[in-house]
Amino acid sequence: MQRLISTLTIVTLSLAAQDGHDANTMSLRSLSGSLVQLSDSVHSSVVQIYATGYTTADDTNSESGNAAVLSKQRATGSGVVLAPEGYIITNYHVVRGARRVQVRLTAERGSSTPAGPTIVQLLDAKVIGADRVADLAVVKIDAHDLPYLALADSDALRQGQIVMAFGNPLGLEGSVSMGIVSSVARQIKPDDSMVYIQTDAPINPGNSGGPLIDTEGHVVGINTFILSQSGGSEGLGFAIPSNVVKNSYEQIRTEGHVHRGQIGIVVQTISPVLAIGLKLPRNWGVVVADVEPEGPSDEAGIKIGDVILTLDGKPVEDARELQAAVAQHRRGDKIDVVLQRGKAQVKARVEAAEIPSDPMRFADLVTPEKNLVPRLGILAIPIDKHLADMLSDELRLPYGLVIAGGSATDLNTGTGLQPGDVIYSVNGDPVTSVDALKKKLDEFKAGQSPVLQIQREGKLMFVAIELE
Repeated sequence: MQRLISTLTIVTLSLAAQDGHDANTMSLRSLSGSLVQLSDSVHSSVVQIYATGYTTADDTNSESGNAAVLSKQRATGSGVVLAPEGYIITNYHVVRGARRVQVRLTAERGSSTPAGPTIVQLLDAKVIGADRVADLAVVKIDAHDLPYLALADSDALRQGQIVMAFGNPLGLEGSVSMGIVSSVARQIKPDDSMVYIQTDAPINPGNSGGPLIDTEGHVVGINTFILSQSGGSEGLGFAIPSNVVKNSYEQIRTEGHVHRGQIGIVVQTISPVLAIGLKLPRNWGVVVADVEPEGPSDEAGIKIGDVILTLDGKPVEDARELQAAVAQHRRGDKIDVVLQRGKAQVKARVEAAEIPSDPMRFADLVTPEKNLVPRLGILAIPIDKHLADMLSDELRLPYGLVIAGGSATDLNTGTGLQPGDVIYSVNGDPVTSVDALKKKLDEFKAGQSPVLQIQREGKLMFVAIELE
């Protein structure tokens, strides 16, 4: 679709020349027509998602000793088709812990012809994988030749651009709202590497996972959350930029999970005070505060006090921007960095390493019925080929059970069990399934302490657990 402004200008001039109508009236009419066309081209690619299952809620009360407690939930949200064979992107929180996911497809809505037929399909979907950090998930339905939308380059997005938010707010299917881009790179928390597109297009619960669309009908972001004092839209909506979406989507489709890069440095945004105190060549940008010994940046020759000017040829304005850019790289990628060291400019090529995986990523794969080990108060997953592929660089042995969560008082305290631990044996006897682990534990009486061999953060260790 042509850009809205270009269409507006051409149509306005043409109609005004033909009919002599007031130019303002023609502008409004052409604007309305362009929005209708844009909505028609997008609607059939936006879906409604229903998820039923379990979710984990981290208990921040340290006195309770609980962690990753499961509770049942039903959720609804939105999604957008990104490939004709049925691949759909949505928010991770929409399908988190879901045992069943269904997608509602609606075609031929007839928004420009209200009497047009509406075809509705409710299809079961499979969660292909999730990116917990970015709050994204990919689901797949058994369908072909679906209308789909393309991802735009969110780096080209500018403040003030017109955008439209599509989705199902409060369950109202097929809704659309319009606004502008309020900010192209909004950071919500100072220590958060994620950045968001801020928009004033009205977004409400149920819009989560729906697309934010530019005037060409391309996806510039995935609507994710709002900031609100009332619980409703107050013009503070946030979407995940399409370039972040593209990176996660492509990795999940091909590998089932997401890798994130790091280069072994700590950086800080330069303030005028830092610039004066450290005698830096400029009072803005990013300065290297620490370099991990023998890490990627150390091997590339980067030093504490260096000012990072560009990353892969793009200027770096603050620490958050640098962290977000590096995170998009995969292990082994070569990153070109230009540094200012005193009066000299220095070039370095850094090989990206991988950020350690989130141990809570396994919580999405469990249900209490299949994975609960009552005597340990944990949820455990046997290592199969899929998990072995996910953990290929982490496992010391090719069998065992991964702890995905639980609610025992031992969990996350002292030398107790933690999410991400791998249980290999009980009193020297290997365990390869949940049933085998439960059967082995049943051999012990209350008060006895079996010894588990586990792996934690790549290291083997023994943990004695007193059973009740």
